[in-house]
Amino acid sequence: MSDLNAPKLAKWPFFLGDALLLGMACFITYQSKPALGHWELCFVVLCVVGGALLGIAPFLLEYDALVKLTEADALTTAVSQLHNLEGIAAQISGATSRWQDAQDQADKTALSAREIADRMTAEAQAFTEFMQKANDNEKATLRLEVEKLRRAEADWVQVLVRTLDHVFALHQGALRSGQPGLIEQLGNFQNACRDAARRVGLAPFAANEAEPFDAQRHQLPEAAAPPAPNAVVAETIAPGYTYQGRLIRPALVRLRETPPAVAAR
Repeated sequence: MSDLNAPKLAKWPFFLGDALLLGMACFITYQSKPALGHWELCFVVLCVVGGALLGIAPFLLEYDALVKLTEADALTTAVSQLHNLEGIAAQISGATSRWQDAQDQADKTALSAREIADRMTAEAQAFTEFMQKANDNEKATLRLEVEKLRRAEADWVQVLVRTLDHVFALHQGALRSGQPGLIEQLGNFQNACRDAARRVGLAPFAANEAEPFDAQRHQLPEAAAPPAPNAVVAETIAPGYTYQGRLIRPALVRLRETPPAVAAR
């Protein structure tokens, strides 16, 4: 590229001057035979040196122009590279600005996400507290309903127990009357009432005659003295009851009187 743009210097004037100077030196040498004088020799040397300088001058000038052209080309390339660097710097600056904008947007997004997460956490906590309160209220309501049902169950069990006690008392009265028809009718009525009570889990039981006294299943009238270790049941005054397998009242019994001779032993 530098060779194509390098200026072309005409060399023939230099070569002509060189030829003239060399011809002058030859002419002086020819005219000064047989010996050259001091001044003729100096003039011949000057002509030869001048011709030599004129001979190399165009090459030196071309070389100097080529060096300057190369320097200018290098400077142009450097300037172009500087322009490219400025463009790259502008691109870097634009990318940095866009990255800063992206970073700002990312920070805003992260802040928004954090705020949303905090709100979701607060909402979840509030919902959990609400559900806990609702659960506690529901448990309290259910507990109250269960207590009401248990009280109602205990009430109607007591009503049923008293009803069966009255039926038992009627049957005992029929047995004391000695009338077979009345005994049979009240016996059937008592059995029907007990069968109905067993369907809801209430089961009456009576102590058998001559059965050993059991403090877990039998009880004595309030005015009775503590029973002897070998006491046996004489009769059942009121039946005992179990509800769903759980003893709710022992049978009220009267003990058989022990003869004095047996008591002495």
